[in-house]
Amino acid sequence: MGIGWRELIIILLIALLVFGAKKLRTIGSDLGAAVRGFKKAVNEGDTDETMKQIKHAEEDAEFESTPDAKRNADAKSSGNRNA
Repeated sequence: MGIGWRELIIILLIALLVFGAKKLRTIGSDLGAAVRGFKKAVNEGDTDETMKQIKHAEEDAEFESTPDAKRNADAKSSGNRNA
């Protein structure tokens, strides 16, 4: 079913009693910083992966490096030598 408002308030009150207001605030800010760091790392990973895919796509677009292009270039250059 999930946690309702009553259960959440009870859990927060128990945490407040166990840790105290000052320590609970520190724990909350540390947890928030950890979540922000995780999101930043995930976004940077996505950006790095996107850049790798773009570079890979650019490499794939070079037609001169394909075996067929090399064969055609060799055939053209050998045909020009004979002429």
